[in-house]
Amino acid sequence: MATWNSRGLRGSTLEDLINKTNEKYREHKLCLIQKVPTPITPINIDKSSRHITLAYFDQKSTVDYIGVAQGIPLCFDAKECAVDTFTLANIHEHQVEFMREFEEQDGIAFFLIYYSHRDYFYYLRFNKLLEFWDRMRNGGRKSFRFEETEEDYQIKPKPGILVPYLDLVNRDLKERQAVLDKKDR
Repeated sequence: MATWNSRGLRGSTLEDLINKTNEKYREHKLCLIQKVPTPITPINIDKSSRHITLAYFDQKSTVDYIGVAQGIPLCFDAKECAVDTFTLANIHEHQVEFMREFEEQDGIAFFLIYYSHRDYFYYLRFNKLLEFWDRMRNGGRKSFRFEETEEDYQIKPKPGILVPYLDLVNRDLKERQAVLDKKDR
């Protein structure tokens, strides 16, 4: 199967790549992740094509994806960035709060960020996001720079898997366990 930067996938959206990855993970019984639909109320419907032409959102969405991997609850949001500075305005307070509560229930929350101009996929750990979020709330930068990302959390291509994020979920889990083990000593 082609990797994300192949000619066959140019123009595919991040969501399409993640959906295909999730299908592949499901086929291999590695996880069951679903896209969370955003509830809308249609205003205008084109009767000839039966397409919604105008609608509004019923409620704020929380995350793009939710599910379970080998018994571990996962939730994540996908974001694209066309420059080296990711503005935190792309993330909403209610999303951060949902993810915080999700993690309090022993789930793993994260963001998948695609730096399109670099063709670079990044797994943003929730704890790392909180560092940037708290910095902003304390009067600091309202964004973070590419240089501030953790190189160990770059999502690298893998044969047959377009956005192999489960490898980074495992790394995230191991690092969390190491922190807990250290506290228990």
